[in-house]
Amino acid sequence: MTGPRLLALQMRSDLTRFSRNPQSRYFTLLLPIVFLVIFAAIFKGNTLVNGRAVKLTTFYVPGIMALGIISATYVNLTVSVVARRESGELKRVRGTPLPAGFVIASRAAVGIIVAVVMCAVLMLIGRLAYGVPIPRGSMPGLVLAVVVGAASFCCLGFAISSFITETDAAAPLANLTVLPLYFISGVFIPESQIPRLLHDIANLFPIRHLAQALLISFTTAHGSGIRAGDLLIVAAWGAAGLLIASRTFQWSPRAG
Repeated sequence: MTGPRLLALQMRSDLTRFSRNPQSRYFTLLLPIVFLVIFAAIFKGNTLVNGRAVKLTTFYVPGIMALGIISATYVNLTVSVVARRESGELKRVRGTPLPAGFVIASRAAVGIIVAVVMCAVLMLIGRLAYGVPIPRGSMPGLVLAVVVGAASFCCLGFAISSFITETDAAAPLANLTVLPLYFISGVFIPESQIPRLLHDIANLFPIRHLAQALLISFTTAHGSGIRAGDLLIVAAWGAAGLLIASRTFQWSPRAG
């Protein structure tokens, strides 16, 4: 069997497992939609983005897209990898003829696919329910932000999974590392309302830069919408995560 065929089969298996897991479906697919509906229902009016007034619904669609990307890649992947490692599944797979790179590439690819689908669903809901314009001229920037963000947070998910030794701790710890950053990174709250100190702290982490790269695609009036500086920072975090994962990733159970 050829390499591409083998990889495609592994990806199909991972996608099937994801679709059959109620917890993954809820937290990855439904929760971002719930957040968008709640925020759109509670908060009305406009906010300032780079000195330009935009509707709050236009602000929340890319913000919740950032949350959806991180849930589909970083959080879901971390929980999945830890669970499979501690159950001994990764060790058993490592002993089969299936190349280790295919196992990792398949899981990352599934995370990226789910993130892209999630972003498309949120964008469609924003357009149909709240009249948020779908970016056209800036679509290249939006697509690039989604792909770079999803790939980078996959790498970070593999990295942090190496330091979590118990399955029950995976979901709380993964969410703990991102939930506070959502509030100070312009995902839930417009940057104009965030204190300067918290803004500077958020600027050190990739969530703010991903949120900004997505937001500019919806609010820019001209150009491709590519936020090169922010995307480079997100990619740098992803590269650091990949380097850490390459040195620390474990195939055998670590608990006990």
